[in-house]
Amino acid sequence: MVSVNPLAITMGDPAGVGPEVLLRACAELAGELPLLAVAHRGVLTRVATKLGLPLPERIDDPCPDLDAAAVVPGTIAALHGQMAAACIERAIAGCLAGSFAGMVTAPIHKQAIRAAGVPFPGHTEWLAARCSVDGEKMLLYADDLAVALATVHQPLMSVAASLTPALVADTGRLLAEALRRLRGKPPRLAVLGLNPHAGEGGLLGHEDALVTVAVGELLQLGIDADGPLPPDTAFTPANRARYDGFVCLYHDQGLIPFKALHFSDGVNITLGLPIIRTSVDHGTAFDLAWHGTADHRSLIEAIRLAARLAGTR
Repeated sequence: MVSVNPLAITMGDPAGVGPEVLLRACAELAGELPLLAVAHRGVLTRVATKLGLPLPERIDDPCPDLDAAAVVPGTIAALHGQMAAACIERAIAGCLAGSFAGMVTAPIHKQAIRAAGVPFPGHTEWLAARCSVDGEKMLLYADDLAVALATVHQPLMSVAASLTPALVADTGRLLAEALRRLRGKPPRLAVLGLNPHAGEGGLLGHEDALVTVAVGELLQLGIDADGPLPPDTAFTPANRARYDGFVCLYHDQGLIPFKALHFSDGVNITLGLPIIRTSVDHGTAFDLAWHGTADHRSLIEAIRLAARLAGTR
């Protein structure tokens, strides 16, 4: 990394697997990267003691007055949302102030966050608001697959009305910029259609015509792009070898194939921010919380990817 400032690793929902994967990742990467656990010290101590794991060398506790003893693993509670929110706010503030090289987030639970009074549906929208940006995008990344979403956390029935050529083209532009930084070469992108068979020339819907316009805008920017690709064949082995990145039009269109292939090692990156933010690509996994069986590989990859991004700035 170019910066000597630490990467801030947030705890996520304290009742989920976040504390465990944070502890395991910090232990595995100790001495390799400068890390700061942004977490409730009491919660980390409870989990570390239960599972026989070491505490991180550096912990920043933004909510010491909240009661760690009241956290019940595997449950939804406003208290849990308050703890997770305090960690996220501290990490964002530190990144914006230049104190942290970037932030890496463990999973939060949307219902717990909402119970705590947080108005955002997820990290992506939260970060955009705090960083005063409009047009942030979600990228799911692995070394052999990259998927960017034009729309994220919204009902499926609202997606078609939200799509515009500019929105789709901007998603492709941000994806291309990220892939150039990560892989050191201009990428070739595939832009998926919305309807079955990409609309069959209008027989199955007319929304896919806007993808054709967006692809034309990307080509004018010098970005190699094809589309609209039929969604049901976009992720065949041949297409995954042909394209470096995929622009998907809604949440599950991209996340279903990505998580089927990279659930344990994929990384979530927020594009279009003035700060670096990566995350695990899985949820809170309440059924595994505090059992000692959580897989921390996704968090390890997210930390290492954040370090790579910090080093290219």
